[in-house]
Amino acid sequence: MIDKNSTIYIAGHKGMVGSAIWRTLKAKGYDNLIGASSKELDLREQDDVRDFLQEVRPDVIIDAAAKVGGILANNDFPYQFLMENMQIQNNLISEAHNLGVEKFIFLGSSCIYPKLAIQPLKEEYLLTASLESTNEWYALAKITGVKLCQAIRKQFKKDFVSLMPTNLYGIHDNFDLNSSHVLPAMIRKFHEAKENNNASVILWGTGKPMREFLFVDDMAEAVVFALENKLPGYLYNVGTGEDLTIKDLAATIQKTVGHTGDIIWDESKPDGTPRKLMDVSKMHNIGWKHRVNLEEGIQKTYNWFLENIENLKEKTY
Repeated sequence: MIDKNSTIYIAGHKGMVGSAIWRTLKAKGYDNLIGASSKELDLREQDDVRDFLQEVRPDVIIDAAAKVGGILANNDFPYQFLMENMQIQNNLISEAHNLGVEKFIFLGSSCIYPKLAIQPLKEEYLLTASLESTNEWYALAKITGVKLCQAIRKQFKKDFVSLMPTNLYGIHDNFDLNSSHVLPAMIRKFHEAKENNNASVILWGTGKPMREFLFVDDMAEAVVFALENKLPGYLYNVGTGEDLTIKDLAATIQKTVGHTGDIIWDESKPDGTPRKLMDVSKMHNIGWKHRVNLEEGIQKTYNWFLENIENLKEKTY
């Protein structure tokens, strides 16, 4: 049984998701948390991972570590995105199994589902059709992680479970305009335009595509739910089950930031997938549901952005 004294290793604890899990567990009284930075531990090296886990002897492993990037990076470095992500997760999963770790929580991505799957995306759609070509390398790695956890669960009856989040945003997000996702990029664009006498903001596409967004602290709560309960299935979508148009997202962020200038939609730029919504009924049916609505989450994210803007400026944008 997992309790507040259990040793919990969070791989990727410095990232947006990992740090949210760490923060949430601390707030709930879990004091025996273990983390190691990429400088301290290279998760791609099996011997190093084995030595580290043998030393700390975790009761639980939460895998929030991954090599991530945008469309350009996935397209330019397919080998690294496939190989390094498989190395990271395979080392963690295999050594967890070898050490007798009974609970392993693997975090993936909604990109594991087929490109043209019916909306909303159900867990059973996995491996039923072709993936999106722009990030299939990352998706394939994550699919192997899901299947490894399923295999251990089936063969050895261990509590290895996979959680697939929708688009995440929040505290410690990436606001780099060259590599960030749409929501944090909009926050930065509207803020800088407001500071520049409410200059116009140019956004890509028509604004018609629909997207779903989950505040990262809600994702952390889902991880805690999986930690404190033995989930009956091997794969669960984690999201809000609600989406909105990119145009409505822009209007919400503009209002939160306080920008009063014009929004110009550059329709010469691509829209991307028309809709991407997760079916989260499996999580709802076993007792988990998100708490933070989009407006509140965007406000919390913008507040954090303002508090940390000087540090963010140290990066190259």
